[in-house]
Amino acid sequence: FFFFFFFFFPTFLPSQFSRTLPLTGIPLAATVAFSLSDLSRCSHSLTLDLAAMATSAFGTTTATSNYRNGGAANARNLPKNSSVKSKTGVRKSAPGSLGGGGAASSSSKDDAGVPGRVRVAVRLRPRNAEEMVADADFADCVELQPELKRLKLRKNNWDSDTYEFDEVLTEFASQKRVYEVVAKPVVESVLDGYNGTVMAYGQTGTGKTYTVGQLGDEDMAARGIMVRAMEDILAGVSLETDSISVSYMQLYMETIQDLLDPTNDNISIVEDHKTGDVSLPGATQVEIRDHHSFLEILKLGEDHRFAANTKLNTESSRSHAILMVNLRRFVKGKDSAVSSENSSSLQTVKSLKPSVVRKAKLVVVDLAGSERIHKSGSEGHTLEEAKSINLSLSALGKCINALAENSPHIPVRDSKLTRLLRDSFGGTARTSLVITVGPSPRHRGETASTIMFGQRAMKVENMLKLKEEFDYKSLSRRLDIQLDKLIAEHERQQKIFEDEIERLTAEAERQLSDAERNYVQALEKERSKYQKEYLESIKKLEEKWIMNQRKSVNDENKLRHKDVGSNVLPNAKESKVAPMEENPEMKKLLEKETAHRKAVEEEVWTLKTQLAESRRSEALQSSEIVKLRKMLDDEAHQKEKLEMEIGKLQSHLLQLSVEADETRRQLDSGGSEEVLSGLDSLLHQPRQPQSDNSETGDKESVAKLFEQVGLHKILSLLEAEDADVRIHAVKVVANLAAEEANQEKIVEAGGLTSLLKLLISSEDETIHRVAAGAIANLAMSETNQELIMAQGGVRLLSNTASSAEDPQTLRMVAGAIANLCGNDKLQMKLRGEGGIKALLGMVRCRHPDVLSQVARGIANFAKCESRASAQGVKAGRSLLIEDGALPWIVQNANNEAASVRRHIELALCHLAQHEANSRDMINGGAVWEMVRISRDCPREDIRSLAHRTLTSSHSFQAEMRRLG
Repeated sequence: FFFFFFFFFPTFLPSQFSRTLPLTGIPLAATVAFSLSDLSRCSHSLTLDLAAMATSAFGTTTATSNYRNGGAANARNLPKNSSVKSKTGVRKSAPGSLGGGGAASSSSKDDAGVPGRVRVAVRLRPRNAEEMVADADFADCVELQPELKRLKLRKNNWDSDTYEFDEVLTEFASQKRVYEVVAKPVVESVLDGYNGTVMAYGQTGTGKTYTVGQLGDEDMAARGIMVRAMEDILAGVSLETDSISVSYMQLYMETIQDLLDPTNDNISIVEDHKTGDVSLPGATQVEIRDHHSFLEILKLGEDHRFAANTKLNTESSRSHAILMVNLRRFVKGKDSAVSSENSSSLQTVKSLKPSVVRKAKLVVVDLAGSERIHKSGSEGHTLEEAKSINLSLSALGKCINALAENSPHIPVRDSKLTRLLRDSFGGTARTSLVITVGPSPRHRGETASTIMFGQRAMKVENMLKLKEEFDYKSLSRRLDIQLDKLIAEHERQQKIFEDEIERLTAEAERQLSDAERNYVQALEKERSKYQKEYLESIKKLEEKWIMNQRKSVNDENKLRHKDVGSNVLPNAKESKVAPMEENPEMKKLLEKETAHRKAVEEEVWTLKTQLAESRRSEALQSSEIVKLRKMLDDEAHQKEKLEMEIGKLQSHLLQLSVEADETRRQLDSGGSEEVLSGLDSLLHQPRQPQSDNSETGDKESVAKLFEQVGLHKILSLLEAEDADVRIHAVKVVANLAAEEANQEKIVEAGGLTSLLKLLISSEDETIHRVAAGAIANLAMSETNQELIMAQGGVRLLSNTASSAEDPQTLRMVAGAIANLCGNDKLQMKLRGEGGIKALLGMVRCRHPDVLSQVARGIANFAKCESRASAQGVKAGRSLLIEDGALPWIVQNANNEAASVRRHIELALCHLAQHEANSRDMINGGAVWEMVRISRDCPREDIRSLAHRTLTSSHSFQAEMRRLG
């Protein structure tokens, strides 16, 4: 019933089945040969198509013919965890299937790891406009059964091969669905500390770059795996403790090139022989803090990636793009424990345990598409690129075959691609592979090859290992901080202790000096008191003795007048006894005075001892004074030597002054030109090649002269009335400005202002030439450039250029303006003061040196404009084009002088990078020159820059197609 119904009413057949059985020319025997199972599958396919048509009618799902512009959203949710059957039998599923999102358990931390098979999903690209026309009468070579996770590859109208995959994604599958079943489980494993790899493989033009690297600027639903993976990573980490760094590279012609730094075009691969990890230490690593910065990195990388137009794909990737995301996460609950600080003691460390850090790496690979030369139409350099792509993919296929067959030898060193993916297949990373196929029967061979690659990849087993380690660096930093705190606290306590010791010492010395002073005063007072008492007692004794003598004499006289008889002897005895009775009292007094005297002598001895000690202290101080006097004498002697040296230098200066006066007199008297050439050679002597001894002596002489005369004195000669003096002074300043160490001193001393004044006050072209050269030397510093602009230097240089005729003067002025053109901040002001017009005006000289400096200034200005446009700071046409520089640039793009041609080629490339300039450049004939530069330029960097600019500009591409 089903057979006859659909045979007579073919309009009810689904599109796939109707293309499979075209009504015209089908044999009846072949028609009868359909089995009942074929009819049941046909009816099921009809049900799916009717559901898709109903969903499309309600606006929930739309299918587009252009796959590059976005895929259709699919409302169906496929089962996540299921066992997968291969063509030959049942294959056991590994933990965490491709659709389930189950990450490897973090509890399995042993070295054995967790087994995990490579998960493979297949995605079908819808027919494009060309295929709808060319293959309108032919059926698709691929039939999908997503509910059974099967794919049928038709051999003919009656026979087909069936393959099973982990996921089967139809042409209606949305980007979100693709990410959830392919990449999200890998991203979750990376967040848990495992390495992960997501890779896209397939024929050219089947949608690998769209699946992996679509940015989704215009349609958020079209975001690819890279963008969505970074969104989940940023949502799953804490940027306060964790860190994310990104590297973006391309493998082009077996060389690894940095997409974030095009100059870094030969990155080497480093392998750790102990762990087997593969790293690229030479690649640029950018710290990611938000999603916007990551999108900017992807845009920058896509701009630098190589692409070409072939018959199979208008934007065919000619390199393998590799995005490496390095994730470093701290595990919570394993930080070191430190006790709190007590009020009476310093902070005590109870236990110090290093933090646990999990390091994981996510590798997203957008492989270049395999292609057959007779179909893609590649030729020339594109043919060489295709050969390199096919060779690297062939090497990858050999490794997959060897791993699938458990071969003892894996040829990973046959290609840099296999070395980079060493951890992804048969290593320790969780790997998901999405293979992309097209529906066209013309490419059935390529589709079959892609399917077999995926089937072999499903047989590869990886052993997932948790990348966890102790963060000894963090522990070291914490210990360093703790040690610094303890050292600071110890120094503080030590300072307090030393201050207290000094205070106590000073207090003790003060008290000791006060006690000694009081003791000396009391001793002196006692000594004076005892001496006074001693003198008074001696005086009393003498007076008493005199009185006793007088009394004795009186008594004797009285006895003489008495009777001479018997009374004489008794009186004599009495007179002798009286004095004898008074002697004991005097004796006691004398003994007392003697003892007192001894005590006083002892005190005097003590004082003499102290006086001797003080004299010894004075002697020590005197020796110190002698040493100080000797040091003063040595310094005085050194001062005399310096004065003698100064005298020699002054005499040398006087000799130079005399020679200068003699030279000036010869010039005034009309001397020969030999004198002028001698002076010029003397002034320019430091720049001429001489012997080492002579050059060293001249530099020392100039340095001594510069130090003794002083920069202010030299600058004051710039305002001298004598023109010759001004000329030689400005030459000296120019020679000094050639040395970078002197430039800051010259500017601080007002030399820049004086040089600019010379351009106004002087009419001598020699002074103009030398002054412009000195200003050009000073203009190499960004700070000096702003000072020159602030003092109206560009206007003065422009006026000098308009009145000068000497090529060397014009060369100096053009060099100064060219240096100013390289400052991003001064673009508008430089143009407003006539700098660009002055450069263009100097081309009238036609001297190669002048034209070289003019071209250099234009190249610097164009480079700054290109950088500002890329950063979004500037919009609109180039100021160079507005000032009429483009015709001269185009005219001299193929100049005979290499220096002029090189700068002009750079300027053209920088101008062409801004889309707003494309129309003027096309009208001005610059496209032909850009094509010539991209093909014939001898410098590789300029040639590649011109090629990338032409291929990335839609306007230039359209103009080149129009001109054939």
